[in-house]
Amino acid sequence: MSLIRNGYPVSICRTLLVALFPALFGLALFDPGMATAQDVKQIKLTEKHIQGFMAADEEMAKIYGANVDNSDPKVKAQGEAVAKKNGFASLAEHDDVSMNIAIIMSGIDQQTRTFTEPPERVREEIAALKADKSVSDEAKKDDLAQLEAALKGAKPIQFKENIALVLKHFDKLLPFMQVLGPAD
Repeated sequence: MSLIRNGYPVSICRTLLVALFPALFGLALFDPGMATAQDVKQIKLTEKHIQGFMAADEEMAKIYGANVDNSDPKVKAQGEAVAKKNGFASLAEHDDVSMNIAIIMSGIDQQTRTFTEPPERVREEIAALKADKSVSDEAKKDDLAQLEAALKGAKPIQFKENIALVLKHFDKLLPFMQVLGPAD
């Protein structure tokens, strides 16, 4: 439940998007103060998207990880150039692809390789929290309120074929998603 208690600012800067999007996605699902899964533009992923995302990752991490001010036009121009070099029409398209991959990856069980839709994942978190005796009643009450609010905004995956595509590349994508270690 640490994703609920360790909040991040509402604005998502590119550094976090590139380097920390697994945590951001978890927050988007489980913290109603954050952008919800509804706010993520769901797109149909392609092989080209997956390959471009993986190819651009290292350069994007260098650009955005080394710069404190991601609103700097020079930094944005560098990110835009890397995105275009790796087959994206724009940096915005790269960001959309990144978030769509993160949504799918966050719903895949690493052992069974089965996917759980975002609303069902929230319901599972609610059940786990209710059963967790180590969490105080006060903290549990707050966390349950946040999860209930997140459940109202959680949306299923719009393009079901994205799930199969990400599963196909799961082993290659996993290192990109574990910047902070496993989310759960």
